[in-house]
Amino acid sequence: MLNIKDSLKSIPKPVRLFLGKALLFFVVWKLLYGFYFSHTKTLDYPLTKHVGEASTYLLNNFSPMSGFTVERNVGTFYIGDELVEGGISSQIFHNGYLVLHIADNCNGLELMILFIGFIICMPSSLKRKLLYIVLGILIIDFVNILRCMGLIYLREYYHAYFDFAHHYLFKAVVYTCTFLIWMYFSRKISFKNENLQIG
Repeated sequence: MLNIKDSLKSIPKPVRLFLGKALLFFVVWKLLYGFYFSHTKTLDYPLTKHVGEASTYLLNNFSPMSGFTVERNVGTFYIGDELVEGGISSQIFHNGYLVLHIADNCNGLELMILFIGFIICMPSSLKRKLLYIVLGILIIDFVNILRCMGLIYLREYYHAYFDFAHHYLFKAVVYTCTFLIWMYFSRKISFKNENLQIG
């Protein structure tokens, strides 16, 4: 027990403060989502709907492809090998054929919350945090929409690459984009005046 305390004390105070705030943020978010948001869909429903509609709009109006429609699906469906019962999703059709299924866990919400948590836990002015949260959410959302459009393009023209892009390539792109925003935010941060106490 003493070794654990000594090990914790050996960690620089600003790092301990960041990790403590990050842990608290994570626990609070998981409790809120588990007990409220996952049941009410007050965050997932509009975000999943928005991603589907925005992807369809951009494909029809700003790409060489057209004939896309989006529908809201409520019921039982598969996400990979996982069966989701009573789920809600956006389904994008191309000339009447289903080309992409956007479930709630693909709407970018978890990544946005992760991004927000990092910004909140880092020492900076409230104005700067709010600016980066708003800009970061907009960028993450736009990159996620581009990811959906890219997946549709691959399914239509390069189907052999769809699974690799879906599971690895486009996820790496979205996470790299988020990481770069964090890095840009962190470049002017100083831990010298971080005096907040935890507990």
